[in-house]
Amino acid sequence: MKLKRVFKKEFFITLFIKQNKWHRFGVLVHTLAVVVQVLKAKEYKMIPAAFLHDVGKPYVAFQNEKDKITNEYSFHNHEEMSYHIIKNWKLSEYTKKLVRYHYLFRGMQKAQEKNHMGRYSRMKRSFDSLDEEFISDLKLFMKFDDMGKISFFKTKDNI
Repeated sequence: MKLKRVFKKEFFITLFIKQNKWHRFGVLVHTLAVVVQVLKAKEYKMIPAAFLHDVGKPYVAFQNEKDKITNEYSFHNHEEMSYHIIKNWKLSEYTKKLVRYHYLFRGMQKAQEKNHMGRYSRMKRSFDSLDEEFISDLKLFMKFDDMGKISFFKTKDNI
């Protein structure tokens, strides 16, 4: 996946202003909210992933016809773009995997709902390659990500 060097208006709009109906904030503020959630839970090994999990979103942001009507943005494969941006950085493999797979559960669910079985099968193979401890961390990280979509102040017990 090649990183685009030219910044489009979608890059800046989604980074600073808005994403879609599931996110109250733009990518930057959402990222900071996720970091706050990770810190509050004292899950310190997740801090780098919290900062980096959506770094690829502004690069892949686009509007399909439905998005144009609702004035929202879509971010297909943002987690893979985020991973490709950081894969050669001096980070732990744990952080790189958390960034790469942070959307895996939701992606598998969406692929099944839309009957995209080829895509589901690819994601399921990735899921099956992960160990149970990492899957548990991935589920926890997804909660932090969800909390960061709406507030700095939610706790993992009330989401």
